[in-house]
Amino acid sequence: MSDIPALFLASLAPATRKQAEVNLQALSVQPGFLSHLLRLVLEGGQDKSVRLAASLYFKNVVKNRWDDEEAAIPEIDKAALKNELVPAMIALSNPSDKAVRVQIAESISVIATQDFPERWPTLIDSLVASLSHTNYSINVGVLQTAHSIFYPWRAATRSDSLFTVINFVLSRFGEPFLQLFEHTAGILFSGTTPADPNGSLELVAQAQVSLVEIFYDLTCQDLPPVIEDTHARFFNPPDGMLLRFLAWDPESLRGEPDDTTPSLPSQVKTGILEIAELYVKLYPETLQNSPSVAAMVRSVWDLVGGGKRAGVGDDGLVSQSLRFISTAIRSGHYKELFSSKETISSLVQGVVVPNVALREHEIEQFEDDPLEYIRLDLSLPSSSGGLGLGSHDAVTRRQAAADVVRALVSSGLEAETTEVASVWVGQGLQDYANNKTSENGWRSKDTAVYLLTAVATRGSTSQLGVTSTNKLVDVVQFFSEHVFQDLQADAASVHPVLQVDAIRFLHTFRTQLTKEQLLSVLPLLVRHLSSDNYPDIHEIAPQIIDAILAKIEGASTPETAAENDYLMKCIMRVIITARSSLAPGFERTLHRLVAILGVISRNPSNPKFDQYIFESISAFVSLYRFVVGANRNALPTIEQALFGPCTVLVRQDVEQYIPYVLQLLAQMLDMHTDTVPAAYRDLLPVLLTPASWQQKGSIPGLVKLLKAFLARDASQIISSGHYTAILAVVQQRLIPSKINDAWGFELLQAVLQNIPVANLKDYIRGVFVALLTRMQTSKTDKYVYLFVYFITFAMAINVSGLTPDFVIGVFESIQPQLWSQVLKNFIIPQAPQMLPKDRKVVAGSKLYGTGLTVF
Repeated sequence: MSDIPALFLASLAPATRKQAEVNLQALSVQPGFLSHLLRLVLEGGQDKSVRLAASLYFKNVVKNRWDDEEAAIPEIDKAALKNELVPAMIALSNPSDKAVRVQIAESISVIATQDFPERWPTLIDSLVASLSHTNYSINVGVLQTAHSIFYPWRAATRSDSLFTVINFVLSRFGEPFLQLFEHTAGILFSGTTPADPNGSLELVAQAQVSLVEIFYDLTCQDLPPVIEDTHARFFNPPDGMLLRFLAWDPESLRGEPDDTTPSLPSQVKTGILEIAELYVKLYPETLQNSPSVAAMVRSVWDLVGGGKRAGVGDDGLVSQSLRFISTAIRSGHYKELFSSKETISSLVQGVVVPNVALREHEIEQFEDDPLEYIRLDLSLPSSSGGLGLGSHDAVTRRQAAADVVRALVSSGLEAETTEVASVWVGQGLQDYANNKTSENGWRSKDTAVYLLTAVATRGSTSQLGVTSTNKLVDVVQFFSEHVFQDLQADAASVHPVLQVDAIRFLHTFRTQLTKEQLLSVLPLLVRHLSSDNYPDIHEIAPQIIDAILAKIEGASTPETAAENDYLMKCIMRVIITARSSLAPGFERTLHRLVAILGVISRNPSNPKFDQYIFESISAFVSLYRFVVGANRNALPTIEQALFGPCTVLVRQDVEQYIPYVLQLLAQMLDMHTDTVPAAYRDLLPVLLTPASWQQKGSIPGLVKLLKAFLARDASQIISSGHYTAILAVVQQRLIPSKINDAWGFELLQAVLQNIPVANLKDYIRGVFVALLTRMQTSKTDKYVYLFVYFITFAMAINVSGLTPDFVIGVFESIQPQLWSQVLKNFIIPQAPQMLPKDRKVVAGSKLYGTGLTVF
């Protein structure tokens, strides 16, 4: 394994990457590989790029193979790694090792998710034993490791097993954590700078960031008694530690005003406000016993009121501050803090308007990277989509500020908020009218439109836009009087940000506008597609697709062609909506899509774009939709356009495209009602080789393609004997796998439907033995369901020779009285639990012949 560093260097160069990855894959299955890799990561004298590449490879092997069914890491290697990982994290405590440390911490998290605490009971004890009151270099590594283990709890579903793990952690980690939190806070509040470099102010503050994150982790599911008992020390004014941290801002840790990354004090404050938001949502009764929320609201006002903290580095803090206020308003428990008109006016003037207004760097972003600007501009704040606990949603300041207004409107303060906000909207529109020709006059209207959008919205979803509006605001009239004009205007006559605002307004309130209004703006939107800043739908669909394809085709590199997945998503949706009306020009459009696919396949960089372009091509291929439905002679044209490029992608081994290619081939093959072309038949032997089934992502496409072969070319499969190889795939590759067993049953059902029983008699017993072996060795609830459905399906389908007696006979040939055991232990208990869509199969399986009641 001495050549591993050279292999990682080679994997970083495009010319040698593929071969290096093959060699690394061969080495990765050798015993002791991961321990060797971990030692390489720890070698300080090794090339940094090699160490980082090795840490990423280490994480990916752990993630993919720790409990893999086919190539699992040997138990002896697992035991060795568990002893090595925590010391490794401590050894990587140097700030220069942060990038590598993150990968190792994530690896520990992956292992802990599967093995902790049952198969790794010493993990927390090892972390606790490593904590120090003086060496914060070690503390940072230990705390980040702990956070990586606890973080998944934030999104976990509440369950007894989850709380068992949390209680296990708290019993060992709770008290040491609280002691270290208080000790660390004391150092930071004292203002003294320790002489020991391992206890520098920066390291201590970095540890405090992790301590705050872990506080959230430990309370995200329930409030533990060990933390509830210390509530006053954290929350009660004026000396609660969390409140004191909101005012803590040592000059030496502030950073530069133009820094784009948040300072350590800013990170601490952001984490504390996330905790405060969590408590308001989940533990309001705990907060109501003291004036904690009122004190935090005052602290937030001091932090962000009047447009303070305008730097990019403070975006996260400002957004979270405003999100906390929105949550407090929505909770309804603190109405007295926000209900007066004076307070609402102060909120709008001092907090909302300054943060809704565009800043210089946002305007620069619009000019330099309009796609990223629009992506951020259209993202939804977490409050509109549920709790969002600990989600760290990438919400902008503007959205967070606007959400404060929406919270006021939706909390019974509609009239007061509308009155206050309308003044600012009117003032912004008037300022724009008076200063249209000035360089920055457009900014006033931008702020006004954004604020009006906020005050007009009561409820929204990402799929439908605004679903409920403020009855005091006429959005249709505002669109007609102030927005539509910007859509109509020539690009040179109005600032492009205002045109983006108009499109966003249209997108946001699309369910409120009439059909006629929406149709009237479609030609204008098509015109805007040709911008450098980004009738009946069936009549305008070709123009929309043509304009978007031209935009993509104008890209200079594969990366820029695939950069904007929204463009390809729009094409996909237009095709699906327009259907057969695209038939007259489908061939040209299909060739253009295939040409774009050829360009981006040189360097795939955007998985979403890849998905949408294949979905768009699939829309042209589908029998029951679009082109072929309108022109049955189109199939040869489609195959001629796609078969060659699909073969090239397979030959070039573009891994991320193979699953899509297989599904396209399955769709085209399924269209054939007569003789299957030889080109398809030539593929079948390749599909049945073990190598084709190595890539897990290809299995759904392979199953669909084999099902299409069985449905369209069964006679050739029988004469060639390939059905035996298909049965071997089911028995050896799919049924034994907990991940892929459903695909195995699906393929097996297709075999029973299309291969005569006479041909299966010599093999069906072996198949049933494989099914029963899996039932005996690694039964799951899902597998039992699939097994019962398959047996009843085999009894119910109308296939000559495949009768209930035949199926029962197969079981009895394996072991006398086996059928009655299967019936009693699996089929009868499972039958009443079958989903409604599957009950007809069970009812039609003639189980009544057994004399037992199924339903």
